[in-house]
Amino acid sequence: MNYSRLTQRIAGEGSAAWDIHIQALQRRARGEDVTILSVGDPDFDTPAPIVESAVESLRAGHTHYPDMQGKLALRQAIAAQYRELGVSDVVAENVIVLHGAQCGLYAVAQCLLDPEDEVVVPEPTYVTYEAAIKATGARISQVPLSPDDDFRLRLEALEAAITPRTKALMLNSPHNPSGQIIDRATWEGIAELCHRHDLWLVSDEVYADLVFDGEHLCPATLPDMAKRTVVVNSLSKSHAMTGWRLGWVMAPHGLIGHLFNLSLCMLYGCPSFLQDAALEALRRPPAALEEMKAAYRARRDTVCRSLADSSLVSAVCPAAGMFLLVDIRRTGLSAKAFSQALLDDYDVSVLSAEAFGPSGAGFVRLSLTVDEALLIEACRRLLACAERYARPSIDT
Repeated sequence: MNYSRLTQRIAGEGSAAWDIHIQALQRRARGEDVTILSVGDPDFDTPAPIVESAVESLRAGHTHYPDMQGKLALRQAIAAQYRELGVSDVVAENVIVLHGAQCGLYAVAQCLLDPEDEVVVPEPTYVTYEAAIKATGARISQVPLSPDDDFRLRLEALEAAITPRTKALMLNSPHNPSGQIIDRATWEGIAELCHRHDLWLVSDEVYADLVFDGEHLCPATLPDMAKRTVVVNSLSKSHAMTGWRLGWVMAPHGLIGHLFNLSLCMLYGCPSFLQDAALEALRRPPAALEEMKAAYRARRDTVCRSLADSSLVSAVCPAAGMFLLVDIRRTGLSAKAFSQALLDDYDVSVLSAEAFGPSGAGFVRLSLTVDEALLIEACRRLLACAERYARPSIDT
């Protein structure tokens, strides 16, 4: 039997990136003691008040068809947050609630892009971006981020990638996998590029509440940018709600209408009880949120200290998020080979950063999703793996 050409556009390296994580899960299911640092799933429970609000909503009978765009009260709460950030004209009509940020990114791509359009994306980049863009028939134009510059985005490199076919920029700040943030001066330069070339800006901000150093800036707050900026966000990372699958898109009203039509034929709305829980999370942020953020920062510092004295590996200290890149180039191994050896022989799973793009070659991504004691032990094993398999350098 034959399948559509779409099936080819959504397959490839991005979907294969999780092979090592799947291996780790299978080993754990067999009862093996594996430390899994290969996925960004918080080890914290969703704060109890949020859980209880979902339970109360279920008991109140909120199990029928929901408001397709999202409950008005929830959309009003989301809009209010962006007004506090400085997006002055945003209202509930500028928001649609969807099944997580990933669903939002896919839906936005479907409603903005046509075949042969180009989307400029820095790389390394989150592994699903490529499939979401290619599913539309558009092309992805990747801007390499230099590992020697700690994977920071440089405006001149972004500008050099823009062509007459460019329709949008898709940017992720704080960035996955590096944890770097885009500073104000760079955002202002990006805004100027968008105006000059008449581009959409898709801003993926799922780690915006987990900034340790510096500050997050929503580009929709910049002058005259709200009309061309699409913000995608969720509660998954900030509120330890990855499994709840609830996120949103904030965008100009015209785009929200198109997203509504797509949602109508794909999703038919998000369950009301999940939206009630999200409303509770936004109206009364639990104290646990700051505790989780402090824990991620402490874990980051623990890993950086644990690897600081090694001559073979080094950490790229992230400004935000729940990931950390480790430079293993001096071992002489590829990131894929190192990751496999670390799992096979030392029972720790990390992801090859090359799965996020060629600029990630020689790096692995480690998740800060276990407690500090486990992270210290994982770092000890990572160092042991590097020492065991390091290839001697050859002087020429």
